[in-house]
Amino acid sequence: MNSSILNTDIQEFINTNLNSDVNILLLKGTNFPKVETKDIIEQIEAKKRSKLKLPSWFTAKNIIYPNKLKIEQTSSEITANYKSELLNGESIIDLTGGFGVDCFYFSKQFKTVIHCEMNNNLSEIVKHNFSQLNVTNIETLQIDGIEYLKNSNKNFDWIYIDPSRRHDSKGKVFFLKDCLPSVPEHIDILFKHTKNVLIKTSPLLDISLGIHELQFVKTIHVVAVNNEVKELLWILEKGFNDTISVETVNLKKESKDSFSFNLQDEKQTEAEYSLPLTYLYEPNSSILKAGAFHQISKQLQVFKIHKHSHLYTSKELLEFPGRIFKIENSITYNKKEIKKLGIKKANITTRNFPETVQQIRKKLNIKDGGSTYLFFTTNIKNNKIVLLTSKVN
Repeated sequence: MNSSILNTDIQEFINTNLNSDVNILLLKGTNFPKVETKDIIEQIEAKKRSKLKLPSWFTAKNIIYPNKLKIEQTSSEITANYKSELLNGESIIDLTGGFGVDCFYFSKQFKTVIHCEMNNNLSEIVKHNFSQLNVTNIETLQIDGIEYLKNSNKNFDWIYIDPSRRHDSKGKVFFLKDCLPSVPEHIDILFKHTKNVLIKTSPLLDISLGIHELQFVKTIHVVAVNNEVKELLWILEKGFNDTISVETVNLKKESKDSFSFNLQDEKQTEAEYSLPLTYLYEPNSSILKAGAFHQISKQLQVFKIHKHSHLYTSKELLEFPGRIFKIENSITYNKKEIKKLGIKKANITTRNFPETVQQIRKKLNIKDGGSTYLFFTTNIKNNKIVLLTSKVN
């Protein structure tokens, strides 16, 4: 860590050039003898990416940033806060500390937090930043978290781990055993030091595969932000062998949508079906990732329009964790019939439909945008249909 980056003139240069073209800055170069231009550019790029994702860091003075890739990989503040509210106790250890965003929020729930990070430079940066953020109950260790546990006699209320995918696993099926560190390989070590484990994984991980690889899975949280799934959170409790519950959440700036179910009920439930009625419902992405296709029908008393369409309908307007639309018209998918509607601009969604949005736009010459929403899908009679809808706020 080069502390010269904190010099007043360099910090002023960084803040002044957050919206500048970094390629031009690189060509021009800088005149700061103790810090290379590329390192200053790295600070500019990383800080710029933190403005919305990490506002506490962005607004604090004298924060040092790692490269922009580390910022892209770290938890956002909104998801870190969500994680922290799931846990409590005296002590927690983060075995894969990274930029320390999760630890920052864990420090609000626990008396003591240990942040383990193998990268010495990153560990130094995190330690410095915690002091700037006035956090005093986090101990930063420059060490491999698993190795620390192997050589420790300490017990913790919680262990947190965020394994990363190996680079050579790209394009292959995503298994936890292919991550670093491999949680399945070290599960016994984890439970030697705690009764409770929280694992964060990429949303690319197949939930059924994760359950198969892990032990004692109690709860799975599927976390979306503004309807984009960001994280899967796995809560493991030593000795737990009951039904696994699933919590889905879509976090928004001022609110959140939640839906809960358990996997056994989903397997034993069959949705009720109907042709499109008055209202159309599109579940949040977290619900779709969790596969709650039948439970959402049963719990919220909405009808599914086809087994594979994952769109729902009702006669009366109901509260729903997702987008809600009023169905203005329903027609068979036919180019001539659609042309008669005279639609020049619309938002298009496809569900269980053989053509892509791009193909449909080209075929029908419909531009993107406006207040009309078209759903191209399949109904319970296996007919290809188009639903002309307007959004319900």
